[in-house]
Amino acid sequence: MTVYHEAFQIQSDKRPTFHDVTVQAQAALEKSNIKNGILVVFSQHTTCSVLLQEASDDENYWGTEFLMQDLTNVLESIIPTCRTEGQYMHPGPEHIKAATQRNELPSWSLNTDAHLRSVILGRSQTIPIVDGVLMLGEFGRIYFADFDQVRARERTVRVQILGE
Repeated sequence: MTVYHEAFQIQSDKRPTFHDVTVQAQAALEKSNIKNGILVVFSQHTTCSVLLQEASDDENYWGTEFLMQDLTNVLESIIPTCRTEGQYMHPGPEHIKAATQRNELPSWSLNTDAHLRSVILGRSQTIPIVDGVLMLGEFGRIYFADFDQVRARERTVRVQILGE
């Protein structure tokens, strides 16, 4: 069995962002020379998720595909965006103290909604590989979602492939 790993960066914005990383995953598969096995796309960030969905084709004025905006709207209705301290129990005073010691602004910790959304949607997806092809279906795409709205950041997407 062969194991191949690759990582690449994407840039988030100060709002929920969705990046179609299907092309990067397919490129990693080609470099791996693995024909049958599994491909895992993983987020090491606790406010991000990896999703499988079809491309929506249409986008809003912010460049967000309609289907991803619909997802954001649904999540907003069950997990409202953290807008002020005390809205959620987290972050508490000990967390703010620790964050300040790491030279983080206290407002950067007001991202509880992003953590909760990530927990619900998950931080990885596993896709079967058959005869060198990702089994995504006719319309399947791989999206990296960043739900953190307190600051824009560079994020790392990890791809691990196992097989032969």
